[in-house]
Amino acid sequence: MNLPHFQNPYFLAGLAVIPLLAWDYFRKNQRRKASIRFPSLAIIKRVPASMAYRARHILLLLRLCAIALMCLALARPQYGEAIEDVTTNGIDIMLALDISGSMKTMDFKPNNRLFVAKKVMEDFVLGRKNDRMGLVIFSGTSFTQCPLTLDYGILIQFLRRVDFGMVEDGTAIGTAILNATNRLRQTSAKSKIIVLLTDGANNSGEVDPITAAKAAKALGIKIYTIGVGKDGEQPMEIDDPMFGKRIVSVKTDVDVPTLRNIASATGGVFYRAQDSKTLEEIYQNIDKLEKSEIKTTSYYRYHELFRNILIIALLVLLLETALANTRFMKIP
Repeated sequence: MNLPHFQNPYFLAGLAVIPLLAWDYFRKNQRRKASIRFPSLAIIKRVPASMAYRARHILLLLRLCAIALMCLALARPQYGEAIEDVTTNGIDIMLALDISGSMKTMDFKPNNRLFVAKKVMEDFVLGRKNDRMGLVIFSGTSFTQCPLTLDYGILIQFLRRVDFGMVEDGTAIGTAILNATNRLRQTSAKSKIIVLLTDGANNSGEVDPITAAKAAKALGIKIYTIGVGKDGEQPMEIDDPMFGKRIVSVKTDVDVPTLRNIASATGGVFYRAQDSKTLEEIYQNIDKLEKSEIKTTSYYRYHELFRNILIIALLVLLLETALANTRFMKIP
């Protein structure tokens, strides 16, 4: 990584003198009187201004450039490289997302639960560094949408493609835990976690959620569970074959005791989210709880640039002196 740097930056304060010198020059130039007197200026006014006269201010420009370059040279600009040795103990994270029909419930107005969950998950992914992450989706059954990866862009692409109807309807929480556990069991990460989000109760699959959680615990995997959705009757958009899309009132029940037991059995935490803001805060809290250990050792190697700048400043100053005593010489 290239790093610009000034060893003595306080010399840059000298640049403040430049506008003062320019102001003083033009102030004196306006007050200066001719040293040769004529009976009448009528003849002088008819003489067109020469190119040398019009370009007389170039001397000031050259002098100011020389001063500016000298200030930069004194500040000792350096350009070099920073070499970093990074040692990280990353965390492997599997996200388990419920895509059952009840996730169409629109109590996270103006969007449904799945839409909000995907957006918050995306922000969570973008906030991680040096951690491998993957995605499992589940409904009546479960499958891996994206295996563990450090390519967060690919993971987000797969997350955005998640939609209803990708698997048969239902809520197979136990199967989802086993699927995610299988992805984590052979990794060498220091920490392994599953973040499971659902809005219902286990009603599909052949594996009990608590049994699956105990299997995860035996492999050193921690599970954070999130129950989403408000209590009571909530609106849901459905596709009616006769009347088309319409809003109906439905009631979904989050199995809080089971989700709490899953988290407790593995050393994780259970959260309840009844609005989008709370869901965002939950993922932010998990992000703070599960941080990778990163050790960085930096080495810097700089190259001095002031010599070239000083040479240019001296050349500009010599040019200004030469022009002042030749082409732009003033008659006393």
